[in-house]
Amino acid sequence: MSEQTASADNANAAMRRYWNEVAGPRWVERAEIQEARNIEVAQILLREAKTQPGERVLDVGCGPGATALPLAAAVGPSGHVTGVDIAEPMLGLLQRRVAERGIPNLTPLLADAQTHAFEPASVDLLTSRFGVMFFADHLAAFRNLGKALRPGGRLCMAVWAGIADNRHWQIPFEMMALGDPDYVREVLNGAGFAEIAIEPTPFHVIGKSAASEAEHAGALGPSGRLLDEKEADPATRRAVVQETEAAFAAQFGREGQIRLPGMFFLLSARRPA
Repeated sequence: MSEQTASADNANAAMRRYWNEVAGPRWVERAEIQEARNIEVAQILLREAKTQPGERVLDVGCGPGATALPLAAAVGPSGHVTGVDIAEPMLGLLQRRVAERGIPNLTPLLADAQTHAFEPASVDLLTSRFGVMFFADHLAAFRNLGKALRPGGRLCMAVWAGIADNRHWQIPFEMMALGDPDYVREVLNGAGFAEIAIEPTPFHVIGKSAASEAEHAGALGPSGRLLDEKEADPATRRAVVQETEAAFAAQFGREGQIRLPGMFFLLSARRPA
């Protein structure tokens, strides 16, 4: 095993632990709030994906199914959606939703999309809503995903833009993978994709309140990850959340729903025919 491969495997192991033991359970507890926050991104992505009945779709980092569920409805009974995620708690919620709603054409898959051996040339569309920023090796991941795409198949994904275009992330902390369009283009080119387009797309994060957004930042946002890494005690974590709430309230208002302007990159590409 090369040093680079070993490093990627170790980083993926750390990410697997984090999303299964820390972030995943927190996300499931706040699932409705989390999905409401980024509903505009899901709507834009679903529109731009232009999914057709009968298509086969791979939704990467699908979580509890914010995009996988409507994609399954869009492809209809003659199509199929596979939702892959590394986080068992989040995928477990998707499995319960699939069972409760009786959705036969959606398969949740617990796997690392960077390394999983997907069936070659088996899908028409690769898609993701904020699920591809966490790979240890982006180039290796997109090369692996590209193999699953049929010749002529397309990629349509949403990734966070840079910190300068996302004021709501500037308040707590900065952590934006794939926020550099030149880097994204380099990765997709290196992975063999063609017809690459990277479109800055504005949207609003829909926050339940300033307090709710501060809680999110302290639990699941970049500052929450930093607090976890530093093993912050409960008092420190509460102080950070309180200060973040005050900052959100000062800029966006304290009472009622808040709309936080943000930006993501809408990625589109094709696998050469």
